[in-house]
Parts: sequence; C-alpha cells; structure tokens
Amino acid sequence: MASLLYVCVRPELGAADAEHASFRRALGADVVDRLDLLQTPLDLDRARGYQGIVVGGSPYNVSDAVKSTEQLRVESDLRTLADASMAAEVAVFFTCFSIGVVTRMLGGEVVTATPEPASATVIDVTAEGATDPVFGPSGPALTVFTAHKESALSTPPGATLLATNEVCPVQAYRVGTHLYAAQFHPEPTPRDFADRMTFYRTTGYFDPDEFDAVQQQVLAASVTEGAALLRRFAETFG
Repeated sequence: MASLLYVCVRPELGAADAEHASFRRALGADVVDRLDLLQTPLDLDRARGYQGIVVGGSPYNVSDAVKSTEQLRVESDLRTLADASMAAEVAVFFTCFSIGVVTRMLGGEVVTATPEPASATVIDVTAEGATDPVFGPSGPALTVFTAHKESALSTPPGATLLATNEVCPVQAYRVGTHLYAAQFHPEPTPRDFADRMTFYRTTGYFDPDEFDAVQQQVLAASVTEGAALLRRFAETFG
C-alpha cells in the first residue's frame, strides 16, 4: 500500500485528476493513492493504514442552503476522518471546503463575509505556527493560492491558529497533533492553478469577463511554499 492518500471531493473529473497530479508533485511522491468520496464511501480501517492523508478542494460549501445526497455523505465521511485524526489514529491535512466541515464539527462558525477570489495571497504565520513542525519553517509569511466563498469566522474551539491574514483571519489551524486544516490550496503550481480556473470559470470565484487577466496574474505569481508545507507534513508523520 502507498504511504500517502489523496481524498477527492470534487465532482468535476478533469479537475480532480489534475488536483491528484498536483498533490503527487507537491508531496514529491511517485505514488499517492486516491479515494474519490463521491464514488466510494470512506473505509476508515483502510485510511488508518496511511502515514498521511491530504483532502483536496471542492466547489461545495458547508453553508450551502441546499445540499445533494452526495454532498451530505461526503461531509459525513470527512467528519469521520476528522474524528480519527483528532484521536491521532491518522494524520490528515484538510484543505479548502473541508476546513469548513471541520470548523463546524468543532463548534465554530462558517461565514461568507470573508471570501477571497482566485489569486495568490500572502498569509502570516502566527506565534504558535512558528513553533509548529509543518508551518514553522515557512514563517514569518508565505504566498499561497486562495479561492473560496466561505471561511471560519474565528479559530474554532480546541484548535490552534497557525496562519492568518487581514482578509481571511483563519487561514490554517491544527487540532491536537495529527489534524491540519487550511483554507488555502497548498498543492498547485501557478500553471496548475491557472488550468484549474478553466473548470470554474462561471462559478463565482472571479469575474468570467476578467478570466484572461486573472489567469495571467496567477501565472506570474511566485508560489512554492505550499508544496514545502505538504512535504513537511508527510515527513512529520512518515
């Protein structure tokens, strides 16, 4: 069995395939197994066999007023995975949509007041983050890619804030020793992120009339530290 697992929560197959490749490249691993929660329910016993799990992004939002049967099942499986991670049974790095699932699970509030468009963003590592084995070496600030419509209002109960910025106060946090959650996308290169934009051109992450300009800004960004975070995550629990 491969030592790393990518958990897919994207309905768009092309975007999911590309994200899987992005995580494999960022983690520096030849093999990263894949579990598509939209097609296959979580097998927790199997998940416990991996040294580390990364959860990709999704156009889903936990604040959605109407949710499909698939989304509800995905959210339930992510909560189960988070429970196991908080119990230190498996190390998990949640990203994008899934930080909202974990935030609500912890009793925190997810709001739509602090969105960030598809762009490269500077985030600041907190004092607690500076001593964290995954985030500490990247401080005091790093540039990452963001694109989200919702985020945590504040650090949820029981979590340690690792990274923040003025626009979105909760960029990343840790719960216990084995659960990491980030609002941003740590895995894509500028080319990866620019290509991903084509799948979500009309879904509200940027003005579709400004697609070319936004894509050029993404391609011009210098973003490397997200991959370093993921590699340190894998090394920490390897």
